[in-house]
Amino acid sequence: MKHNHGIRMGFHKLPIIFAAAIALAMSVMAAGPASASTWGPHSWKVQVGSESWDQEIQGMAFLPSNITVNEGDTINWQANSAEIHTVTFLAKGQSLDSLLPFNPGVPDELLKRGGASYDGHSYYNSGLLANVSVPGFPVAKSYSLMFPQEGDFTYWCLVHGMVMKGTVHVQERGSAYPHTQADYDRSSKVQERAILRDGHQLDASLARQANNHLVLTGTDDSISMVMRFVQPTVRVHVGDTVVFSNPGMGEPHTVTFGTEPANIFGPSGDPAHFSGGNLSSGIIPANAGPHSKFAVTFTAAGTFKYVCALHDYMGMVGKVIVVA
Repeated sequence: MKHNHGIRMGFHKLPIIFAAAIALAMSVMAAGPASASTWGPHSWKVQVGSESWDQEIQGMAFLPSNITVNEGDTINWQANSAEIHTVTFLAKGQSLDSLLPFNPGVPDELLKRGGASYDGHSYYNSGLLANVSVPGFPVAKSYSLMFPQEGDFTYWCLVHGMVMKGTVHVQERGSAYPHTQADYDRSSKVQERAILRDGHQLDASLARQANNHLVLTGTDDSISMVMRFVQPTVRVHVGDTVVFSNPGMGEPHTVTFGTEPANIFGPSGDPAHFSGGNLSSGIIPANAGPHSKFAVTFTAAGTFKYVCALHDYMGMVGKVIVVA
């Protein structure tokens, strides 16, 4: 099956739990010894995103989000989640607002741009990164960039807007490094655990709201995303209505029965009289009031399977069991 993503952005406050984790991570790094630079360039690793073992929880962070390197060093960003991300340095004078939000699909801004050495002022983009093949998307698993000059350089994930940001601090060639790769790896593990805790707490809060007539299409905040329907299997009677609601802050989803339409972004079928076959909500946006809901009335008995056409490859699937 071929899929497409709706690209979105969000501007959210950092939850207290993650702020505490960052503070702990920084203390972990502070405890680590600084290392004197040996002659020759170094290579560094930054993880892009994070996830639970079953891909249910997806994290929105570069790990580490701040890294200090020397002139001539190379950073290798490694995809660490099934959710797509980018590593994007904006051109001088360019604003993130000028690029977001995107129209559905894969716009030119999301394709790989720039060479292997960062010039400090032009638009550089990794293209889409993921640790699995994403149906309908050209993705890579890593992206490398060498930094030849001093400075502080901020970069973004264009898929997740202002909530996912990192900075590369480049110091003079031959300077002592404030942290080792092992220090960064330890602090990143602390942050990963905080992201997972946040995601599981989000999931638990949704479970208390869902019932046989209300299915929640996952959720998200400024740290993590829950890529599951809650509750995914419901049992109703003929003539009953099930409402699918997106309570998140920014992540879009779909509810798609049967064969996915060629254009998954627009609705198709008749949700008021559904007895089987093909039916799709199109994009259900988050945080959009009544537009964040999709109601389906079932007029025949049977078992009707559905998916999120954007995230079914992560396991976002469900079914409605309708009895007479």
